[in-house]
Amino acid sequence: MGEWGFLSKLLDKVQSHSTVVGKVWLSVLFIFRIMILGAGAEKVWSDEQSKMVCNTKQPGCKNVCYDQAFPISHIRFWVLQIIFVSSPTLIYLGHVMHVIHKENKLREYMQSHSRSEIVKVPKYSDDKGHVDIKGNLLGNYMTSIFFRILLEVAFIIGQYYLYGFVMQPLIVCKRDPCPFTVECFMSRPTEKSIFIIFMLAVACVSLVLNVMEIFYLACARSKKRSRTVDASALTLNPRFHGNSLTQNEKMSLTDVSHSKA
Repeated sequence: MGEWGFLSKLLDKVQSHSTVVGKVWLSVLFIFRIMILGAGAEKVWSDEQSKMVCNTKQPGCKNVCYDQAFPISHIRFWVLQIIFVSSPTLIYLGHVMHVIHKENKLREYMQSHSRSEIVKVPKYSDDKGHVDIKGNLLGNYMTSIFFRILLEVAFIIGQYYLYGFVMQPLIVCKRDPCPFTVECFMSRPTEKSIFIIFMLAVACVSLVLNVMEIFYLACARSKKRSRTVDASALTLNPRFHGNSLTQNEKMSLTDVSHSKA
């Protein structure tokens, strides 16, 4: 798990700059992907080639049969999947760190200058480093989720086309230098199949969480806009609230219209 430490620390920083659904997605990534991959899956696949048995002793035949069955090891495939799916989130983190640094510099400028010299004020972060996801940050955040969805779908489809979702115990190989059709047998196919299905299920859960977060952000943004519109209407007309008029107000407006007629 030591090789995952740096990535885990970076992703842990994203926790405070994510939505509730985003925090759940990161927890799934940490617990059910990185930890399971490091704690159990690597040991299960450590003998995938060494314990493979073929019905020939032809030198090199076992290697080419393994290469035919597994163009890339499941472990390396899942490692690539985690890195690629996490990359858009890390890009978003870099944007957040840049915004926080920029607005901290702006606060230092505000402390040393008068109000008349201040042109703009921080709008994304506060003094404690908490970030409000809006504007450019919201656009970057939603873009990162969109790319996470695309990458997740691409890896799920790629896994299906590479080796399916169940480990086949029998591998039939016809490549050179095998002199004839060779049959090879994988070790612990049932155990490996369980891990394959588990990692697929976690990938699907991660995909669903990403879609949920898109809808969550869209709903939160629409609610914020409606509150802004209501506040603006209330400022323009204090008696107007919630797009509704009282019965007396309606009657008075009706009387005014009749008198004008």
